[in-house]
Amino acid sequence: MSHSQTLGAGDKLGTGDSYLTLDILPPELAAHAFDRLRDEVKWDVMHHRGGEVPRLVAVEGLVGDDGSIPIYRHPADESPPLHPFSPTVDEIRKAVEKVLQHPVNHVLIQLYRTGQDYISEHSDKTIDVVHGSYIVNVSLGAQRTMTLRMKRDGVPAAADSANPDTPPPPRTTQRIPLPHNSMFVMGLETNAKWMHGIKQDNRFITLKSPAEMFQAGERISLTFRRIGTFLSADQSLIWGQGATGKTRETARPVVHGVKESESLVIAFGAENHQSDFAWDEHYGMGFDVVNFKTKDDEEQQ
Repeated sequence: MSHSQTLGAGDKLGTGDSYLTLDILPPELAAHAFDRLRDEVKWDVMHHRGGEVPRLVAVEGLVGDDGSIPIYRHPADESPPLHPFSPTVDEIRKAVEKVLQHPVNHVLIQLYRTGQDYISEHSDKTIDVVHGSYIVNVSLGAQRTMTLRMKRDGVPAAADSANPDTPPPPRTTQRIPLPHNSMFVMGLETNAKWMHGIKQDNRFITLKSPAEMFQAGERISLTFRRIGTFLSADQSLIWGQGATGKTRETARPVVHGVKESESLVIAFGAENHQSDFAWDEHYGMGFDVVNFKTKDDEEQQ
């Protein structure tokens, strides 16, 4: 039996709580969404461990009447500023919510400029993602392939467990082509037990299909989430699911300390590699740190 499969719409993806939907946007929106996003979105760069990530990014979200904003924390030195939903993103958001049957209030938008732009294998960090919700990725432009790979600790032990030299069996991998106007819906169980990423595609242009060369090979992805952690308008206070203060009334000051950053980064690492990640144990007490600065970072300055 092969441990690597190419799958698509109608197939069981991940643990079975995930799926791919084609033609998510109506034709009139799908025909112009890529070009509109290219112009409307305030593209920025993002850094991780001092280096620039290999794609352009932007963050948008639902701004409250009091100016508060949702915050999605993940390993990055500093995330781009959140802007209110731009017109085309808001249209896409409404289409997503019709399928999901739950609201989404945050989107990370990424521009893959060539086949050399990529995102490494990872599990999304769920400290701020509302329990029971879905993580959604809408693809526009060139087709790229998402790889889902079972986490190492979830692979059954080798048959000859008495022999320590017996190599472990390969990790099950699913390759999922994401064409223009498609939506990949990932359940939190799949996120817990599998890692996902977009590998580089350095093939010659002549070897790529028309779908892979659509929009001159550029791809825009929009990852929508329902976020339960919030910052005040001046970004001095934090509250909600992933914070120590769980309600607006118990909001606490944002923390910038090294110790708190390192503790959260350790929890992120555990979620990235443990298929039985204990959310309450690692995240339940809450963290009030926003931008991550570790002892190693300070020593390098």
